[in-house]
Amino acid sequence: MFLVGLEGLPEFGDWPADVSLDELRRLVATAGGETVGSTVLHLRHPTAATLIGSGQLNELVAMGKAHEADALVLDGDLHPRQQRNIENAWRGKVLDRTGVILDIFAARAHSVEGRLQVERAQLEYLMPRLSQLWVEFSRQRGGIGPFRGPGETQIETDRRLYRDHIARVDRQLDQVRRQRGARRQRRREAGLLTAALVGYTNSGKSTLLNALSGSAVHTEDKLFATLDPTTRRVQLPGHGEVLLTDTVGFIQRLPARLVQAFRATLEEALEAQVLVHVVDLSALDVDRQVAVVEQTLRDIGIGLRPVITALNKIDVAPVRDLSAFPNPVAISALRGTGLDRLRERLGDLVQAAGVAVAVRIPYTDGELVSLFHRRGSVTHEAHEPGGTRIEGRLPIELLPRYQDYRVEMT
Repeated sequence: MFLVGLEGLPEFGDWPADVSLDELRRLVATAGGETVGSTVLHLRHPTAATLIGSGQLNELVAMGKAHEADALVLDGDLHPRQQRNIENAWRGKVLDRTGVILDIFAARAHSVEGRLQVERAQLEYLMPRLSQLWVEFSRQRGGIGPFRGPGETQIETDRRLYRDHIARVDRQLDQVRRQRGARRQRRREAGLLTAALVGYTNSGKSTLLNALSGSAVHTEDKLFATLDPTTRRVQLPGHGEVLLTDTVGFIQRLPARLVQAFRATLEEALEAQVLVHVVDLSALDVDRQVAVVEQTLRDIGIGLRPVITALNKIDVAPVRDLSAFPNPVAISALRGTGLDRLRERLGDLVQAAGVAVAVRIPYTDGELVSLFHRRGSVTHEAHEPGGTRIEGRLPIELLPRYQDYRVEMT
């Protein structure tokens, strides 16, 4: 594949074209493609027909042929018409950035939920392109045979079929959301503290989840290694435990259709009481990656909540100025460095999130004592004639279960 970096597009922001092109190269490799060459084109005035100028398009085709590439991949989002026109000039396959990401998602989504989310995003992406194909096909056929006029009847049929399919997928995803919502409600009723790992793709979230929980979630040094959310219990010494969920990674210029498609997954971050933002210190563009994650969280509606910044990969990168990040903890998820401190910080937030309370629980209700230890933070415990007296902090969701046994704090 021959990769084409684009310079001058407003949606790039302050991302240098060569940095974005290198990320595209990693995306292509993750999708199973091989890069045979690349170039960067500067766009002064993007064109409606092909995005790039006609002279640039001719040069691009010549470079791609010289490298014997089987496809062109542009580091931008192409309108259907633009993609079709470039394909006509290239006489072969042309992909844009979103197409590559969708291909990765399709290959890596394994759960029913993940596959539904990918399917929805693919349908949104393909629907306008299929219509464009019918327009081109009808022109080539000239209205001879079963296709008459500009193909409007077939286009509308295809659009209706796609819209109906999207509606069916949305109904299935709504069912997934309701199931997830019910699980979250049960967690709240049980007083479970929940946290979510968020961060740029390949920042080390899954590795950190494994290190903290002792689990064996799949990890790989590729972009978007994790698409399906995974939740594990993490013990916090002296503070009970937390349910920690690994979420899909973010990336610059993540298409809105993908954010919408993965809404069910991202709701785990929306509902989490604590966010752990995993930052890859070894990334050359680490500050831009942090900005992308923060902006994406705002875009999906994350409100104010405690955030721990896990500055990861200190085994291969120098530690940054920690004061620039909220609740910073320098770690190496791979080596296990700093994880005790991270657990302590999570524990502090568990305690801060709870409500100070004193209770005297009858000996006949020992399950509430165990629950206090598992979900709360115990500062004092004594066995008295009327039952077990405990002082400490409890998640607010658990207070109703202890209301009949509350006593004055000492």
